[in-house]
Amino acid sequence: MPPTIRTPDQRLRIFISSTLKELAAERKSARAAAERLHLAPVMFELGARPHAPRDLYRAYLEQSDVFVGLYWERYGWVAPGETVSGLEDEYLLAPALPKLIYIKEPADNREPRLAELLDRVRSDDTASFKYFTTPHELQSLIEGDLATLLAERFDQSRTPASAPSSSPPPDEPAPAWRSLPHPLTQLIGREEDVLEIERMLRHDENRLITLTGPGGIGKSRLAIEAADRVADRFPGGVVFVDLAPVHDPGLVVNAIAAALGVRDTGDAPLEEKLEMAVRNRRLLLVLDNFEQVLPAATTLGSLLAAAPGVTLLLTSRTLVRLSAERSYEVGPLTLPQVSRRLDPAEVALVPAVALFVERVHAVKPDFELSDANVESVARISVALDGVPLAIELAAARIRVLSPAVMLERLDRRLPMLVGGMRDLPARQQTLRGTIEWSTELLADDEKRLLATLGVFEGGFFLEAAEYVAADRVADPLTSLGVLVDNSLVREQDRGDRSYFTVLATVREYALEQLVGEGALDEVLARHADYYVETGRVMEADLEGRRQRELVARLGDDRNNLRSAVRYLIEGGELDRAAEFAWTLYIYWWVGGLLGEVRGWMDRVLSSGAPLADRTRAIALYFTKAIVFWQEPDDTVAAGLAESARLFREQGDPGGEALARVSIALSLLAAGTPDADAANEQLETSLSLFRESHDVWGESMALVSLGRVALLQNKVRGALNRFEESLAIARAENDDLGETIALNHLGWARLLLGEVEPAHRAFHETLGISARLGHDDGVAYGLEGLVAVAATDGQIDRAGRLLGAADRLREEAGIYNAAAFAFHGALVEQILASPDAGRFSIARVAGRELSILDAVTEALE
Repeated sequence: MPPTIRTPDQRLRIFISSTLKELAAERKSARAAAERLHLAPVMFELGARPHAPRDLYRAYLEQSDVFVGLYWERYGWVAPGETVSGLEDEYLLAPALPKLIYIKEPADNREPRLAELLDRVRSDDTASFKYFTTPHELQSLIEGDLATLLAERFDQSRTPASAPSSSPPPDEPAPAWRSLPHPLTQLIGREEDVLEIERMLRHDENRLITLTGPGGIGKSRLAIEAADRVADRFPGGVVFVDLAPVHDPGLVVNAIAAALGVRDTGDAPLEEKLEMAVRNRRLLLVLDNFEQVLPAATTLGSLLAAAPGVTLLLTSRTLVRLSAERSYEVGPLTLPQVSRRLDPAEVALVPAVALFVERVHAVKPDFELSDANVESVARISVALDGVPLAIELAAARIRVLSPAVMLERLDRRLPMLVGGMRDLPARQQTLRGTIEWSTELLADDEKRLLATLGVFEGGFFLEAAEYVAADRVADPLTSLGVLVDNSLVREQDRGDRSYFTVLATVREYALEQLVGEGALDEVLARHADYYVETGRVMEADLEGRRQRELVARLGDDRNNLRSAVRYLIEGGELDRAAEFAWTLYIYWWVGGLLGEVRGWMDRVLSSGAPLADRTRAIALYFTKAIVFWQEPDDTVAAGLAESARLFREQGDPGGEALARVSIALSLLAAGTPDADAANEQLETSLSLFRESHDVWGESMALVSLGRVALLQNKVRGALNRFEESLAIARAENDDLGETIALNHLGWARLLLGEVEPAHRAFHETLGISARLGHDDGVAYGLEGLVAVAATDGQIDRAGRLLGAADRLREEAGIYNAAAFAFHGALVEQILASPDAGRFSIARVAGRELSILDAVTEALE
């Protein structure tokens, strides 16, 4: 009997079996996968060697919980006196363990005895096996399989009494996250297309599918329908990303991250955050209008490589040209045969005609297809080449034009209009001709308004359109109503306000008219003026009771805000660009966009143009204040110090105070935190905030002072600071400030041994954060309740909530600085205890919870 040999720690143990040299890289990947899930990889070559290797791996196997086997071409060495290699012996000695087997391909020189072993593995119904090609792919497979295995084992081990009543049964997956637009009309004549795209999406090997075709052909509508039908295959979510407002390929990552809720806080490259957020999710991303950002194809390739569970469905006028791409060409709707006598009942079933009639009913509900009009309607659909958007634009005119008159005008206008656009595909010529034909029937003001609306990115509210068009259109509201009636502009409700969008193809036409008129720069300037003024007006209210409402509204205008900054910087208006960024500081922070603002201010500082002192102070703040989360250095400290000095010289105590808060935070985040120096900076900032009557800043400074007191073990002093901050936030109806103060108050109470008051504080901050949709606050609330559960000895609950918080932080791109991760010490205590294995299993199970389920469980 071999001597007792203990594995290196007490966590849940994953035994990794493979030959050593040929799979060295793969062993590292397997080890990394186990460690990312906070499990203990057991690899016998890591042990000391007073024991024979055979005794060592047998002892380790006896203490392991899961067996992971990696195989490629070598069978391994057979020791003297043995009949099998150590590789096969390890497999034979693990009959009772769950076995996850991974076989590397291709294998051109697989040894016969290994081939025999793998044949037995494939017939072993107690083993799961998969094939892989790269170490990176292997790591992702192992992470996903371990998470699934341990979550299932955890659910099986739980007693019915311990399961929260609102949790779904173990065999019911959490509902997938869907962010698909809700089509306002039915899909007509596309059933075969949808079925084929659905079939492609249901094959695992098809991970990049591009729907191609000219603008207006219906690619987006098809993609949305197909994605909705296959949502059951993607438990990680089905997410729509509109790239129409994105003109810089470098911002495709930002658009995808925003759609997924990944925050660009600037503490790590956004592309890395995005890959981290999706690497363990089975997710479908629908990227609409990709043709204008084709250079970003390399970004898609990197994303597919980093996240084996991600599938991309693109719409584009051209192919992306990546090796993984599978394409589907979207054609026009089926047309009627007009060379014979037409039966209205039969023609009504032809897709192009059916769409025309359906869209006509939106403006003339009593319209009927009859013997008198059926030929005209059929010929209209033929003249429009079966292009859905062209049919919709024509149908909108039925209120003033009978089918016969409409056909006459189309026959007269379209050949001439199409003939002038020979550089476009035939059906694109038809659509562009139809757009121009539609505008020919508009009044001059309506034409000018349509051209004006071309400067808006993504969409706009009525007030914005009225401001930008004020000097060009007598009555923007009435003209806008006409454009909506004619399907050139679309309207939807955002809360109690109307929000308008212009389809990409129509917007292109509008911009061409603005350029032809020579008015583009003038209208872009008006557009920038409107959003600069919006920022100035909203600045104060962003710190108070309207914060949630205004952040949501600015989120709808995010692409217009970007456009305004771009216009100002490219036009050399650097002072205005910086001031605009400063007025919306709270929005950039709460909205998780500080990383993008940092990029803008980098451009300001590197422009070489002379900068006003205030502009330099703002730009230095934005470029330095967020990078201390990475490796702090003298440049950061010097930049923040200069920013504070310039704000002081400009007579801006609030700006100086904010810069000093960031200096203090950088001192706390340093390798050797300097709490005394940080405290000095914060006391000065508190005085400056009070001097400038900035109660929001005062509240934040008090929280930061309390954090310093906690790090200095002055818990009662910290408690007083947090209570002061909470009182201010509640007086101002500042929900966000309240969650921050409550979270810190909870930690102070817990450190004083007051578990129940701590639980109430964390419970309240989690509830408010969930209501606000504030991911950072949700994560902090979950972590606070982890600490309460750990203090009470509720190991399973602590593990599940921590797993859910881990997942949220990864998927939202929000990371803790080590100095502020107060729950870490309690977690380490559990991991060093005999409960480590149980805690790790629960933690992995918690990662499977949706955020909604995690919050529900935490609040019970």
